[in-house]
Amino acid sequence: MNFHRAFRTATAIGLLMSVSLLSAHAQTAGSKTKEEKEKARKEQAGTIVLNEVVVLSAGEQTKQAPGVSNISAEDIEKSPPANDISEIIRKMPGVNLTGNTTTGNRGNQRQIDIRGMGPENTLILIDGKPVLSRNSVRFSFGGERDTRGDSNWVPAEAIERIEVLRGPAAARYGSGASGGVVNIITKRATEKSVSVTTYANVPEDSREGGNRRANVVASGPLSDALSYRIYGNISVTDPDDLDINGPGTETVDRNGNKVVTMNPAGREGVVNKDLKGLLSWQVNPDHRLDFEAGLSRQGNKYAGDTLFGGTSSEVLQEIARKGEETNRMTRTTLSATHAGQYGFGDSDSYIQWERTLNNRFQEGNTGGGEGTIITSGDGPQRVESTLDVVSARSEFNIPVTLVYDQKMTVGVEYRGEFFDDPASISIGQALPGDVGVPLTPGDRPTSSSANMVGIYFEDNILVGDDWIVTPAVRFDYHDKFGFNASPSLNASWKLTDDITIKGGIARPFKAPNLFQTNPNYIYNSAGGGCPPGQGPCYILGNEDLDPEISVNKEIGINYTNVAGWNAGITYFHNDYKNKITTGDTIYGIFHNIWNNRLGGYYDNYVYRWENGGPGVIQGLEGNLSVPVLDNLTWSTNFTKMIESRNSRGQPYSLIPDYTINTSLEWQASEKLALMLSATHYGKIKPATRSSGYGNSPITGVGLSEREAYTIVNTGFDFKANENFKFSAGIKNLFDKKLLRTGEGANTYNEPGRSYYISLSGTF
Repeated sequence: MNFHRAFRTATAIGLLMSVSLLSAHAQTAGSKTKEEKEKARKEQAGTIVLNEVVVLSAGEQTKQAPGVSNISAEDIEKSPPANDISEIIRKMPGVNLTGNTTTGNRGNQRQIDIRGMGPENTLILIDGKPVLSRNSVRFSFGGERDTRGDSNWVPAEAIERIEVLRGPAAARYGSGASGGVVNIITKRATEKSVSVTTYANVPEDSREGGNRRANVVASGPLSDALSYRIYGNISVTDPDDLDINGPGTETVDRNGNKVVTMNPAGREGVVNKDLKGLLSWQVNPDHRLDFEAGLSRQGNKYAGDTLFGGTSSEVLQEIARKGEETNRMTRTTLSATHAGQYGFGDSDSYIQWERTLNNRFQEGNTGGGEGTIITSGDGPQRVESTLDVVSARSEFNIPVTLVYDQKMTVGVEYRGEFFDDPASISIGQALPGDVGVPLTPGDRPTSSSANMVGIYFEDNILVGDDWIVTPAVRFDYHDKFGFNASPSLNASWKLTDDITIKGGIARPFKAPNLFQTNPNYIYNSAGGGCPPGQGPCYILGNEDLDPEISVNKEIGINYTNVAGWNAGITYFHNDYKNKITTGDTIYGIFHNIWNNRLGGYYDNYVYRWENGGPGVIQGLEGNLSVPVLDNLTWSTNFTKMIESRNSRGQPYSLIPDYTINTSLEWQASEKLALMLSATHYGKIKPATRSSGYGNSPITGVGLSEREAYTIVNTGFDFKANENFKFSAGIKNLFDKKLLRTGEGANTYNEPGRSYYISLSGTF
């Protein structure tokens, strides 16, 4: 299916929005009684009243599962992130930040990892719409991507709230949500206002990069039916100094040339520029149409990182010294959304086009040169790939009474990815023989695509006054692997007025990415990483891959009373299978091929990406909130990883053995709030074997662990009046600074003490 056909398919699904408009003009505010208007208001909020019993929609009930957290705009204001909102999300139970794999490469590019399933199994949404820009970044032999992820496309000041869903609650969202979902809800057009915010974060150590940003959020009515919201943002994060992790080492290569190799790089900088507008049309009291357009650009400020550590090229060292861009991502979105109410229920539909331009210096994809910027000839050369994603969804919520009061949900969703990546294909290796793809890179198609259509059914059933049961099933068809079924069951039992038991089980999945399924994306090991006794080997994409599958289970108990006490604990257990890795099954052999570097004839083996064996992830999450005084609250949550083991006995990601987040918030007055928080990270253990086909043991410094440590933050939020707010504080109060070694679990920098200040005015 090509891009234009896919767009028509998505449009057809999106046109379900217009079905709901057929009755829009026939339903006017004047024809409603006061009781009907109140019922409509509750329906719009996701609540239906049946026989005086409140029944949430299936989607809202799913969010009542144990693995759900909410971050409000006030939470963000009180502890503003330096740049990326992942800094706040990481403080939720079950959430950590980690690199894409356990190799430790690209360690400072940490992304959201939910319940140890890895960043690739965290689905990012903005206003319920998928964000897939990171899929435009090359997926390496070890599974790394040179990406910051997709959590930084919305400035913190434009966010109304963030929903973090973990475990079975996330299964309804389809591919990529096996770990969980982060849904970033932006501020809507409300009363007329203009908000201006500035923020600065200054590190105490001048070698560390600081942050500053400024943004404007404006909204208001244009007429009785039309309103708007627009925001603009610019944020600058400086890179760490080139030698922050120690001085470089000087060596001599095989030709006698001096080579200066830098130590592993620190954190890279980034310049974010965002502009997004929303036009909202209240067609009538029951129907609303939203039209959105956005443009964002993220350009890195290079700190010298390459896939296997520090860079030795003098050209790249000079680029890093200047903090120049080696890559930039530009994301454009257009979308239309409809929310409707009817006599039989309500609906929510959207259609979205997302384009990501990935412009960067060309990188190698062979052996030790993989991920290293190519500087031969005329120096680094820029290349660009283009990822178009068309997505659409239409969902209807219908209250019924069949024995029990219930609310049924039915939805259909489409997601199409269309990728043109001449950069990765053009540096692929020439093949010495036939394995079903063109022998030379220049003859290989540079485009790839994937189309997926899903339908899902949920039923939120009120069984008596104390039981709520939500069975659901989702069916997806993918044009590469065919059909997949994702059943789920969530339940909530109110044991007493204060104690509730909740649990769930689901079978989420993740479709193979466009690099894994593209047979024209070819990697050559140059002899490294192959099974013992073999020469260079090739890795090809595989169109016959199955989706990754997990069976996620959780059970939790929660205590809440009217005095404000809240305590809970949840056990989760994920059985994981079909994890896609570089395979160890020989797909073909090229005999007696001359190798200039090794100086001899070797057999070249051919492998493909393959589905691996089973694994397991299990752990505990807990929370405790205590109203110490009327204006003083103590809140704590923890995550304990009991087990993370793939089919080779290795962890799925490098995250702490346990994490504890605790905070005190004192509302000293109506205007002043004081905060003190701490996060304690347990020991992080490394993988003991490589992720390659040989599964060879890791030795030496590669087995180093990162010891447990604690970060303490403090700050205050002061509202001078209705128009002006001021916040300031200290991050890492006791200056617990950690440096990256690039080996084992010491793969990232933990920055030292810094001071922040934020000013906001609303007019």
